[in-house]
Amino acid sequence: MSEQPWTIESIRDALGNPALAQRFLSEINRAPAHQLLGVFAKWERIAKDTLAAVQRGHDIAAAQERGEDPTDVWVDATDRVLAEADRIRSRGAA
Repeated sequence: MSEQPWTIESIRDALGNPALAQRFLSEINRAPAHQLLGVFAKWERIAKDTLAAVQRGHDIAAAQERGEDPTDVWVDATDRVLAEADRIRSRGAA
């Protein structure tokens, strides 16, 4: 989504995964009026991140088809991801 404003429908479509889309719809439909904007903003960010990840995947596949090695510019984020997972678990999330 480049120029178009985000909508509930466009966020749902961008999520791609039916279970994730259902979770979004459930949260947006049950949010009290004073929390709607926050819930919408959260899911808009998730949708944007999802689309960006899909684009990166397409870019990697295209680079591989051209015979390039996309892994030569990758940054190892393992430690950062594991630390973030520990932080989330410590807050009681699944």
